[in-house]
Amino acid sequence: MATSKAPISCHVLDTVIGRPGASIKVTLSCLSAPNKQFGSIPHTFTGVTNSDGRIAEWENKFGVEVWAIVNEGSDEDEKDGTTVWSLKFDTEEYYGEGKTFWPFVELTFRVKKGEHYHVPLLLGPYNYTTYRGS
Repeated sequence: MATSKAPISCHVLDTVIGRPGASIKVTLSCLSAPNKQFGSIPHTFTGVTNSDGRIAEWENKFGVEVWAIVNEGSDEDEKDGTTVWSLKFDTEEYYGEGKTFWPFVELTFRVKKGEHYHVPLLLGPYNYTTYRGS
């Protein structure tokens, strides 16, 4: 269970039905080189959107929390302490096999240490858009 609010959150809205995208599997991954503190522990987290289309809590089978990696950074940190992350949404499972052009939607972005990032995804079976939310 998370000890504090995750520094990276997401929200899915299904633009076809005009409602939140519930029960979508999402994988959050840190693509920057691991910090020595975490060794070879994968920087991968999973979650499923709730009835409001949001991830309430990220899980990691090693017990590492997202905020710990963001706060510690990586061995490749840029001067301003950023790390590169991706959110991968399992959209084909949500819409059904062959019912979407996008089997997965993967968004890659930079995270600056100490800041919160909210990444909304407006999703349709043949289109999507995203932005940095607040």
